[in-house]
Amino acid sequence: MEKSLMKGNEAIAEAAILAGCRHFFGYPITPQNELAAYMSRRMPQVEGTFLQAESEIAAINMVIGAAAAGKRAMTSSSSPGVALKSEGLSYLAGCDLPAVIVNVQRGGPGLGTIQPSQADYFMAVKGGGHGDFYKVVLAPSNIQEMVDCTYTAFDIADRYRVTVMILADGILGQMMEPVSLTKPEQKPLPAKDWAVTGKAGRNRNIVNSLYLSPEILEQQNIIRFKKYDEIKKNETRAELYKTDDAEICVVAYGAAARISKNAVDAAREKGIRAGLIRPITLWPFPNKEIFDLADKVKAFTVVEMSMGQMIQDVELAVKFKKPVNLCSRTGGMVPAPEQILESIERSI
Repeated sequence: MEKSLMKGNEAIAEAAILAGCRHFFGYPITPQNELAAYMSRRMPQVEGTFLQAESEIAAINMVIGAAAAGKRAMTSSSSPGVALKSEGLSYLAGCDLPAVIVNVQRGGPGLGTIQPSQADYFMAVKGGGHGDFYKVVLAPSNIQEMVDCTYTAFDIADRYRVTVMILADGILGQMMEPVSLTKPEQKPLPAKDWAVTGKAGRNRNIVNSLYLSPEILEQQNIIRFKKYDEIKKNETRAELYKTDDAEICVVAYGAAARISKNAVDAAREKGIRAGLIRPITLWPFPNKEIFDLADKVKAFTVVEMSMGQMIQDVELAVKFKKPVNLCSRTGGMVPAPEQILESIERSI
């Protein structure tokens, strides 16, 4: 299989084009600028639309317009830029529109630093807009997976009419690895008969998130959450690494999971039976997989590039069966395998 050496940001952009995305709206911010720059070169070559909006707020609202017309559309940004898009993300959910957003995280809060971080977990999974709704959140840990998650993101978005976020970080956005850009065979997706296309000869379509009647809005939210239940049932993803006989289980995602694998291997060399569970979907979170592991292991070590955010979901999944410890760096600092190994040893 032919492979190309690509930077993470550019790999996502090319994968989006191969997935049928023809409308990209963005605004510059480090460390995701290469994604938008790549789109600015490639979109004209595929008769697509690239537009650098006047702001992050404008960009997400342009995505709403393209998505309402039934087109595959995408935007990307980094932490403070994604925060500015939060109102638009809520409108996408309220209109039940499919869209993809990429967040290449940087340290915060505030302007923080341009160095890598995972401190947007709360914003991605718990918030990112007002009201009762969820986004599907995919967390790749290598460049090939960034490509694969991009294909998956667009398909999930269209299948369920939801927003899908690809949550990466500055490490994955900037590093280069060989990738295969071969797109897997696409499963049939629902027709977009709800789209506002201006086509005559069909019932009038309206894309709207305003419901002045509380009874009607309540029913809309109930229906939407039934859809979320289907997503939980069908789309939850996690990788298990050396967990069959593990006594200590590391939980990590994204770039932190790559580093954690090295620590797990080092622990095994010292005779410590360590394993790793890597959530690939941060929402829906792999609660069952973690709960099942709680019956087998002595303790969990959660590795994050933040002060500790995902650890709350791990604690909920474990349901106080076993101790859950935190190993973290923040502010743009990255945990070393030695630090994670020390945390594993303390958990025994």
